[in-house]
Amino acid sequence: MQTLASLELVPNHTLRCFIQNWCEAHEGRAAVANHALAMAALQPASRKTWVARAVLSPPADAATGSLGELTRGDFPILNQEVNGFRLVYMDSAATSQKPTAVLDCLRNYYESYNANVHRGIHSLSARATDEYELARKKVANFINAPSDRDIIFTRNATESINLVAYTWGIANLGEGDEIVLSVAEHHSNIVPWQILAQKTGAVLRFIGLTPDECLDMEQLKETLNERTKLVSTFHVSNTLGCMNPIAEIVERAHKVGAKVLVDACQSVPHMPVDVQALGADFLVASSHKMCGPTGIGILYGKSTLLNDMPPFLGGGEMIADVFLDHSTYALSPSRFEAGTPAIGEAIGFGAAIDYLSNIGMDQIHAYEVELSKYLYENLSKVPGVKIYGPPPGPKGDARASLCAFNVEGIHATDLSTFLDQQHGVAIRSGHHCTQPLHRHLGINASARASAYFYNTVDEIDIFLKGLNDTISFFSSFN
Repeated sequence: MQTLASLELVPNHTLRCFIQNWCEAHEGRAAVANHALAMAALQPASRKTWVARAVLSPPADAATGSLGELTRGDFPILNQEVNGFRLVYMDSAATSQKPTAVLDCLRNYYESYNANVHRGIHSLSARATDEYELARKKVANFINAPSDRDIIFTRNATESINLVAYTWGIANLGEGDEIVLSVAEHHSNIVPWQILAQKTGAVLRFIGLTPDECLDMEQLKETLNERTKLVSTFHVSNTLGCMNPIAEIVERAHKVGAKVLVDACQSVPHMPVDVQALGADFLVASSHKMCGPTGIGILYGKSTLLNDMPPFLGGGEMIADVFLDHSTYALSPSRFEAGTPAIGEAIGFGAAIDYLSNIGMDQIHAYEVELSKYLYENLSKVPGVKIYGPPPGPKGDARASLCAFNVEGIHATDLSTFLDQQHGVAIRSGHHCTQPLHRHLGINASARASAYFYNTVDEIDIFLKGLNDTISFFSSFN
């Protein structure tokens, strides 16, 4: 079968004419309903604190609108055309879009009180420090951490994992110690441990999948032993959509004396997460996947662990005292935040948490369960489609609102390219930073459609119609 990737020698004007003629012969695409009912604003709560608050001004029949219809108006980027079509953004597992409340918060910081934090006594610095530390408190409350001192700001979840590897890992792992991972981890939860193993002589052990492509808990039970020092795994898979039973994993790991790190990048934005209920020793997440700015992530760690860990980077802010022949170090979180931090990004992250909290994570999760079930069930009906990961279950809560899939005979990149150029639908293609998982599945790439609470069933229908049109287009070459 010919694909766009195999048609590179066809003259561009010839291919464009072919595509145009084919599209004209297949008119009648579903229209995107514009239910943008919500406005976002920054509601000043006090002189020093700005809280992002969704201000809803719906018409009388708004009670019948879905969460996606009620909130998409808060996201200016969604109100645009791409390649002549209304944008349908279904790539939120890669990064989420940002509401006006977050954009306004960032602008307000840079226009009103941009200053360095912690070491200034002037008014701008004091306000910036208050807002920066308030953002830390918001994160702690959002995941129910015992203290805001347990929250470290990093550049992203990748840096958070590296921080643990280069501090706790170097100090606690030695020859023959074992780190347990799964074959479905994101590269950021594999590569740092590979480097650590090379430095310390530790051994990596990998857990496989069950027939329905979930973590094999029986193999995990058999793998854990007195040599296991760390279990590091995802809460929700960014490719399979499956959810790990973290509390059970933590309980079993702790019985053999191992610590547990949880990659929560695909769970914290989509459902209530309680680190104390999970019992995890470390947890990482990223702002940009939960309506916040890029360039800011978090590491949660139990205080007893953090204050025993050596510094990650050296410089200003992370010190207690500096002498010419030695230095002493601050306690967490300052110990791990050397130099000027991402101040505006942290404050914007706090605004994103306000926005999500105002909606309610229970409500967001309940709505995404509906989207997950609808997406999976209807995508699975498309001829030739193979979806990876478990089915959503009767209630739709057995997997996240994302589907990585392939279509027989068509490369994932060709699918994604055509959906973007001919339908305005944004999905992702490639290995999604899970090359070992793709090899385990016997594939080299997949397409992935991922929904967030600002998506609607109508948009999923547009994606499905576009996918069917795309399959018809490539099938016509046979």
